[in-house]
Amino acid sequence: MTGYRPNSGAGIILLSFILALMLTISPIPWEDRLPDWFSGLRPEWTALVLLYWSLAVPERVGVGCGWLAGLFQDALLGTLLGQHALAFAVIAYFAIRLHKHLRMVPVWQQSLVVLGLLFLVQILLFWINGIIGRPSPDWQVWTSPIIGAFLWLALFPFMRNIRRRYNIQ
Repeated sequence: MTGYRPNSGAGIILLSFILALMLTISPIPWEDRLPDWFSGLRPEWTALVLLYWSLAVPERVGVGCGWLAGLFQDALLGTLLGQHALAFAVIAYFAIRLHKHLRMVPVWQQSLVVLGLLFLVQILLFWINGIIGRPSPDWQVWTSPIIGAFLWLALFPFMRNIRRRYNIQ
C-alpha cells in the first residue's frame, strides 16, 4: 500500500511564470491607438505570480525563484541585468516572512500588502536606475502597483483554484 503523494506541481508553477513573462512583454492589441502614457500602466505580472506562489508554497518558491524570474524579466525587457532580480528577491523574502499571517486575512487586506510590496519593487528599480544614471520614470510607473493590487483581488482566487485543482502543496 502506498501513501498519498501530492502533485509536485513544478510544471504548473513554471508555466505560470512563463505566462507572466509573456504578459509582461506582449503588446496590447490596440496599443498603437492609445496615448504614449498608457504603456506605463502595465502591472508587474511576474511579481504578482511570484507573490502568489511565495505565499502559497513558500518552501518551494522563494528568494531564489524570485531572483531567477527577475533575471529572465531583465533579459526579456533589456534592462540592467539584475535590477528586477534584486527587487523580486526582496519581495519574495518579505512574502515568505509574512506568509503565515497573510494566509489568515481576507484577500482585500492581502491586496494592501501586495500594494506595498509592488511599491517596493518600483522604489528599488527607481533607486537602481538613479545609481546607474538613467532618467527618472514617468508618473505612470507609480500607478502600476495600484493596478497590480486591484488585479490581486482576481488573480489570487484564480491561482488558488489552479493550485487546488492540481493539488500543488
